[in-house]
Amino acid sequence: MKNIILSLTFLLCLSIQYMKAQANLALAKSGIPIEMLFPEGKTKALILSYDDGRADDRRLVKLLNDYNLIGTFHLNSNKLGTNDYLTKAEIKDLFKGHEVSVHSANHPNLTTLSKVDIVYEVAEDRKELERLIGIPVRGMAYPFGNNNDVVIDAISGLGIEYARTVDDTYNFSIPKDFLKWHPSIHQFAKAFWEPNNPENDKKELDSFYQLITSFLTTKELALLDVWGHSWEYQTRWEEVDKFFKMVANNKAIYYTTQIALVDYIHAYRNLKFSVDKSVVTNLSAIDIYIKKNNNVYAIKGGSSIILKD
Repeated sequence: MKNIILSLTFLLCLSIQYMKAQANLALAKSGIPIEMLFPEGKTKALILSYDDGRADDRRLVKLLNDYNLIGTFHLNSNKLGTNDYLTKAEIKDLFKGHEVSVHSANHPNLTTLSKVDIVYEVAEDRKELERLIGIPVRGMAYPFGNNNDVVIDAISGLGIEYARTVDDTYNFSIPKDFLKWHPSIHQFAKAFWEPNNPENDKKELDSFYQLITSFLTTKELALLDVWGHSWEYQTRWEEVDKFFKMVANNKAIYYTTQIALVDYIHAYRNLKFSVDKSVVTNLSAIDIYIKKNNNVYAIKGGSSIILKD
């Protein structure tokens, strides 16, 4: 009898140790962080963002289309049809496959306006652009990049889901606040702003291409958001062609508009996980890709999956 009791006690201890080990293993697994990936499980995303709606956008769009690239175009609707600007009649067809976004009706410095005038500039531009292209317009770039708390408060109820500044980060981070969306870098840095300074021009171009090369070679999750104006390129279209060729047709890159990326990130942030992170539900209609413990998972829109690791 004594031997039986000792054996049972031994087995009980082993069982307790096993359960503790399993519990510790489950805890360790639940502590493994979930990482967002871009669509198709890609680790890089590229946004090309251009302001104003000047006539040079025609040439820019043709180049983008030639390289199968996507652009986001922030337009001033009250300037369309005036000298050196696009016409209203061409907007829908010209920007097919690209994003059209708000840039205010008249391009004022919004920080100098009353709240009612800020609302007018943004709401009027959005309404007219929607009339021209026939779909909701949900994004924006601040004129001159200028914004403050008053401006952000004014636009918050106008259906604007992101607003881009001109405050370059020189990195590849995903914006934490979509209404203060800081881009990575101005296209060609400041090279085209000082045409009479060849030495500085070369320095700025070099720094721009260094950042592009870093983006193309990094192993980390990276969003490159390049902004600019087509009217800046005048005699520099060969440089534009060079840049587009450098970033085009790369299987590691997700080419996107700003609003499409906003929708994707919102859907990712709204994923529902079990406490131990073994089950995840995607309530959106967008397929979301994540990584856990170096394993990549695709969570189809409206589905739940088990994370096996």
